[in-house]
Amino acid sequence: MLGWTLCSLLAGSVTAVAANARAASPVTGSGAQAPACPSALAAGWPRWEQFKRDFVSKDGRVIDAGSADSRTVSEGQSYGLFFALVANDRVTFDAILQWTEVNLARGDLTSHLPSWLWGRGENGQWGVLDTNAASDADLWIAYALLEAGRVWNERSYTARGALLARRVLDEESATMPGLGLTLLPGPSGFHPAPDTWRVNPSYSPVQVIRGIAAHLPDDARWPRLLASTGRMLTDTAPHGFSPDWALYQTGRGFVPDADTHAVSAYNAIRVYLWAGTSNAQDPLAQTLLTRFAPFAGFIATHGAPPETVDATTGVVGANMGNAGFSAAAVPFLDAGGQTALADAQVARVAQLDRETPPGYYTGVLTLFGLGWRDGYYRFAADGTLNLRWSSPCSAAQ
Repeated sequence: MLGWTLCSLLAGSVTAVAANARAASPVTGSGAQAPACPSALAAGWPRWEQFKRDFVSKDGRVIDAGSADSRTVSEGQSYGLFFALVANDRVTFDAILQWTEVNLARGDLTSHLPSWLWGRGENGQWGVLDTNAASDADLWIAYALLEAGRVWNERSYTARGALLARRVLDEESATMPGLGLTLLPGPSGFHPAPDTWRVNPSYSPVQVIRGIAAHLPDDARWPRLLASTGRMLTDTAPHGFSPDWALYQTGRGFVPDADTHAVSAYNAIRVYLWAGTSNAQDPLAQTLLTRFAPFAGFIATHGAPPETVDATTGVVGANMGNAGFSAAAVPFLDAGGQTALADAQVARVAQLDRETPPGYYTGVLTLFGLGWRDGYYRFAADGTLNLRWSSPCSAAQ
């Protein structure tokens, strides 16, 4: 799906690419993109506009408004970049990017991974509260920059995305015996013993990794990361429910994380979301739909996704998930051909939103799930984006 490659841009040294990122002037032309549908451009994305009003400051900070410290996490910044791109909202994209770079990456995303947590400290001062990075956010930021560079024809986005993606592999992955190159949740704190690593399956959306690989074909590590990701997603879910966290041990493979009791909850709901939004032609798509079929089966029986599940036994907790859980389930149900069940989840989202205004995380899951359902974006088989505003009027969904 790539209209052009990074070969010429990345032929020089990393230093040269960084210089390009700083020196490149904006290019406003549409490059090789096909003419967009005027009606699609005019329609906008109402859910994104509401999310911006509720959770995005004018200077580009995505705020978890319900948290005690009014925190911002790098994950939220990364999702904000993605949604702004999907909405063709370049003003907000640039604001979010600048805030992220200045406040989380010490002013330079090409040289520093963004800190994962920023907010109001106990002393009342605002700033970084934890300097560790979160690899899922870093992947999504790199992906959003690479895709923005492509669809907006902007070299500075591309250069920064390429360098950040490389830094994810350099600093946030590990080669695990018997598994291979695998994404760690961050650069520090996830290798508790010489033979043990902690992983988070929801941090590894296959289409995002595949899309970055499409942009950076000369780095052979991305296919290796995809191979280990497929195994992690399937092997950590023996009963069809993904855990929030798991451990990998040399000689034993994936084992439950005793610290989190193998719960499947607010992290893992994204695993089904990523699986559902993947292109049907992705080599892992059918494998993941089959592995997580019990998740869809539970919804068919009970009318909603479960809030918590013991991933080692498949035993489900007493409560149903909130509106965000239902929104996240919609693409997965659609991908499995369960359209009526997906329709029911869309209706449940609307009902719950009327009863209780959605918070930050519910809003994120709803933008992803219902934004996909409504056709604002699709992932191509190679992981790159098909966007409503940049696609021909006759483009297939």
